[in-house]
Amino acid sequence: MKGILDGSQGLVARFEEATGLPREVAMWSVNIVAAIVILIAGWVLAGFARGLVRNLFAKRNIDSTVGGFVGNIAHAGIMAFVVITALGQLGVDTKSFAAIIAAAGLAIGLALQGGLSNFAAGFLIIVFRPFKAGDMIAGAGIEGKVEEVQVFSTTLNTVDNKRIVVPNSALMNGTITNYTANDRRRIDVPLPVGLGQDLAKAHDVLVTVAKADSRILSDPAPAVLNTKLVDLGTQVELRVWAKTTDLAAVTSDLIARAPAALAEAGIRHPDRTVYYQERE
Repeated sequence: MKGILDGSQGLVARFEEATGLPREVAMWSVNIVAAIVILIAGWVLAGFARGLVRNLFAKRNIDSTVGGFVGNIAHAGIMAFVVITALGQLGVDTKSFAAIIAAAGLAIGLALQGGLSNFAAGFLIIVFRPFKAGDMIAGAGIEGKVEEVQVFSTTLNTVDNKRIVVPNSALMNGTITNYTANDRRRIDVPLPVGLGQDLAKAHDVLVTVAKADSRILSDPAPAVLNTKLVDLGTQVELRVWAKTTDLAAVTSDLIARAPAALAEAGIRHPDRTVYYQERE
């Protein structure tokens, strides 16, 4: 590159002849253009490398979370090299520049403790995999579907379609609830039964309602428990198991059908009606 730029027949000489500018100005102009070209080409190359890494991981059926994380690191590494190369093209002594970076590394590290902790937390997420892209999780006080684990943060989409970027350290330093990690989950539906009602009959009615739904698993079998005493009655709880993908729909249907089935069977809920009797 320097030979092309510095030679008497190179770009600098041609630029000098075409513009009539002094050689020093021509040299700086050409070097600036060359540095810009290097930055643009490097940016394109870094983007291509990131996409290539993600595609390679995807073709080998490796989790997209890992592919995205490694791709982002590759992009950052290439861009760092490109920036140093562009500075060298401008005449900056990259050796001294690297020495300055090394000398300032400790101060930068102390100033960016949060960023470094987020990077380390992102690495731990990739290694231990408490969640992956596509999982529905709750962490750092936020619930949402994992879209991507990046170098410093994790992107979540909430159920009402808001995108939230959470620092990786905030997730790893707290409790993470992964709602979709297991393929099946238990559904608990509490129902009040009035005082003096036949609890055994209520149990049978609720189990029948559960068994009528093909989405509810037979193993473990549906069960009904008396969980606690409430005012003017007893609270029973219908417990069934279903696939995680069916959880919301099954819960909604049970909440709609179970009280109606109890009422149809003559099982009354706690009656809080106050009756007034007029004295003669």
